[in-house]
This record gives sequence, C-alpha cells and structure tokens, in this order.
Amino acid sequence: MPIQDERVVIDTYAWIEYFRGSASGAKARRIIDGEYELLTPAVVIAELSDKYRKEGMIDWDARRRFVLLKSAIISLDETVADNAGELKQQLRKEHKDAGIVDAIILAHSISTNARILTGDSHLKSLKNSIDISCE
Repeated sequence: MPIQDERVVIDTYAWIEYFRGSASGAKARRIIDGEYELLTPAVVIAELSDKYRKEGMIDWDARRRFVLLKSAIISLDETVADNAGELKQQLRKEHKDAGIVDAIILAHSISTNARILTGDSHLKSLKNSIDISCE
C-alpha cells in the first residue's frame, strides 16, 4: 500500500471496481477515500464515459462529477504522448495486447512520480503499481 501523501494515478479498472463495490473496489476505496493525492488521466474519463454510455447507465454524470471531485484530472501533453508511444512498445514485449491507453496511464504515472492504482493485467505487475485485483 502507498504511504500517506503519496501521489496515485487511478486507472479505469480501479474506478470501475470502486463504483461496482466489488472486492477489488474495496481495495481501491482504501486509497481513493484515503489521504493521497489522486490523479486521473483525462483518457480514463473517456474510457469511463464510453463504458457507462454503452451500458446505458443513467448515473454517469454523477460518477463523473465524483471523479472530478476526488481527483485532479491530468491532460495528455506532447511529452507524455511521446513517452506513451515508447512505453507501449515496452509493454508489448510482455503483453502482446497492451494498448495505447495502458501506455498513456503508465506515462502519466512516470511523469507525475506516482503509483498506479489498478488491477489491469497489463499494468498490475509493474513495480510502481498497486494491484487491487482479486484473482
């Protein structure tokens, strides 16, 4: 677990499980409701928006506002974007299906000197990750 006042980048997996109230979500809750500096990449908002709209969830606006209230949204700039391209190639050496969003989240964590709150199979084994999966 992270130490108090540590920065934590929250990925899509962590937010989804948090809102579901699953066992993984309970692990995420300890961080999200704790005393940490929380950062959510803007691309995570896009993934959440897509998922909740695709599933017809009517409470997306409330959840989006909650994410904005609990965490700072970090935008993709040219440096992070460029680093993400390189990081995707590194992730693909171990995970053939790792995507650019995984790499962007990783690049954000590196650029902000933060750990990643995740259960995503492409990110959870990284040394700067906090694995909340219950597998």
